[in-house]
Amino acid sequence: MYMSFFNKVLASVGVGGAKVDTKLEKSEFTAGEIMQGVVEVVGGNLEQQIDAIYLTVNTTYIRESNDRKYTDVAAFQKYKVTEPFTIGANEKKAIPFSLTLPEDAPVTYGSTRVWISTGLDIKNSIDPTDKDYINVRPTRIAAHILEAIEQLGFKIRKVECEKASHKLGSRYPFVQEFEFVPVSSSYKAKLDELEILFLSQSAQSAEILMQVDRRARGFGGLLAEAFEMDEKFIRLTINAQDIPTIKDKLKRAIGI
Repeated sequence: MYMSFFNKVLASVGVGGAKVDTKLEKSEFTAGEIMQGVVEVVGGNLEQQIDAIYLTVNTTYIRESNDRKYTDVAAFQKYKVTEPFTIGANEKKAIPFSLTLPEDAPVTYGSTRVWISTGLDIKNSIDPTDKDYINVRPTRIAAHILEAIEQLGFKIRKVECEKASHKLGSRYPFVQEFEFVPVSSSYKAKLDELEILFLSQSAQSAEILMQVDRRARGFGGLLAEAFEMDEKFIRLTINAQDIPTIKDKLKRAIGI
């Protein structure tokens, strides 16, 4: 009787309670791809009621406040794996799952990291968790856009997720920013950098926002740079049928 009570107390603080481990079929996925795997639950020293198993797909993003930078965590997808069930002492259960990674999921370029958290919801207890990092590759259209920009004479300098402005209408609290610098062609003499945000994506299209930062020339150019008048913003939609001519479409949009 005493040991049963003692075990319940220990389980409530996570000692001797159920454990969880998620095993994915692979660790690299393309945005929009179906992820499959198994959640393995192993019972602890006593029987426990599991109210739910949930998976969340997470990333971090930078938020600026009062001239300081903070790193926040965003769970941009949540999936309930199972309904309530009971796990016996030392019992093992394997629960298969499949969920579709969003097509607008951030890709793991630069400083961007994406991981899947698994949690067991157990009443009156510290919930056991598991964390698995994955690599996310861009959709077909996004990959063509990034490749075309490099072909125009740009190189990726930085990729990170930043807090989204409410003006962008993002469905996440963040946007992923791709920062390019010109390394060849005529752009090197005319531009300081080119920044790209993917505002929305689907299997057939991608809406992007480009920020073209012109290089300052003369006193007038320095004034323009000081007041950020040297920046041009271009909103552009790329469809699947644009892929053969995507390089020319981007070149016309940049317009230098």
